[in-house]
Amino acid sequence: MLGRMVKIFTSLRLTVVLLALGLVLVFWGTLAQVNLGLYKAQNEFFRSFFIFWQPKGSGLKLPVFPGGYLIGGLLLINLLAAHTRYYQPGKRKIGIAMIHLGVVLLLVGQLLTDVLSTESSMHIRQGSSANYSEAGRSFELAVVDTTDADSDKVVAIPEHRLLKRGDISHSELPFTVRVKAFYGNSSLAEKADPNYQEVKTTAGFGADFWWRELPRETAMDRRDMPSGIVELLTAQGSLGTYLVSGFLSRPQQLTHNGRTYQLQLRPARIYKPFHMYLVEFKYDKYPGTEIPKNFSSRVRLQRPDTGENREVLIYMNNPLRYAGETYYQADWDHEDEKGTILQVVHNPSWLTPYFSCVLVAAGLMVQFLTHLFAFARKRRIA
Repeated sequence: MLGRMVKIFTSLRLTVVLLALGLVLVFWGTLAQVNLGLYKAQNEFFRSFFIFWQPKGSGLKLPVFPGGYLIGGLLLINLLAAHTRYYQPGKRKIGIAMIHLGVVLLLVGQLLTDVLSTESSMHIRQGSSANYSEAGRSFELAVVDTTDADSDKVVAIPEHRLLKRGDISHSELPFTVRVKAFYGNSSLAEKADPNYQEVKTTAGFGADFWWRELPRETAMDRRDMPSGIVELLTAQGSLGTYLVSGFLSRPQQLTHNGRTYQLQLRPARIYKPFHMYLVEFKYDKYPGTEIPKNFSSRVRLQRPDTGENREVLIYMNNPLRYAGETYYQADWDHEDEKGTILQVVHNPSWLTPYFSCVLVAAGLMVQFLTHLFAFARKRRIA
């Protein structure tokens, strides 16, 4: 049985079949982007072990085709198994080993990128600073103790926990947060509408709003706007039910035991050990036209723990790489051109594809030169 499994996983036929399935997957997934959008197509076709089909009107999901993780994983196993079985050490095989290692690193690097990489954005107004970036597609419920004038104490509840509803307790909170209703994507209205339901709360603002649940967004240029109703519970009873929503620009406020708290559903924040101060944002155009020529942000990087204090210019095709993250000039405040939006990419394996390509190219060169020198030597002897 073991020998049969080894034979299957080291088979060249398996390699051909997996490559063919990969071609079909790429073609199918590319076409699916038209209806599903890029974000959903990536998750359903390439970041999955199986592609599922759901019959209309049924909650049943049936696997109909292998996904990107399954095909890539089997290719990796096939490559390692075949190399282990057939590779014979020797100077003439060094190039082959380098090529195989490069392909393995390429597959592993892509997996690490999917698992470890994160993207967020940092919005800074001219003359102000920021020490956090915001996730593009995930939210959090921030419970902020604003009593102390010098600092705020924040407890952030991630969106995936809010979707489960129920009671949420934390040692830093003097009350329990009960999620009574939560929509991953929603719409709010200030007027009564037959397609909406009335928001029913007992505290804060929002009781005059109407809301409804919407399907989750799949387009890359759009994002979900969640909303929910939470109740704050103490041993003495309820402090009221509050509306929280990504649409609300100001937080809910309350006082309990002499301390002041705020509730706000906001994009998930990723805090940094430094502040980035926007000195100047420039939007250059070609003379006499409205055609953009260049966008640039001159920022001052201030890090108290290291004493670092320096200015950096970030512009198109010239990002800032700092503390394991890359800051790109992505957008700006279109209304007055006084604010910048930097895309923040954290990808610990960003060098892996470059190293893999160099290793494959070097392996091809070594293998070619090895055979060329051997051929030249035999011809000289003859």
